[in-house]
Amino acid sequence: MVVARAKHVARKLRLASEAKSNRAIPVWVIVKTLRKVSWRPRLRHWRRSKLKNV
Repeated sequence: MVVARAKHVARKLRLASEAKSNRAIPVWVIVKTLRKVSWRPRLRHWRRSKLKNV
């Protein structure tokens, strides 16, 4: 485990990007697409699947 201050800035940015992208689809998208897109297939759980090349 690497503490926060020991990480490179680039690595922190990649981790932040992955954290932001790991969320559910907004409700307005589901409404706009008439429920054709209702869930996100690549939702990642921190314990089940790990990130590669981060």
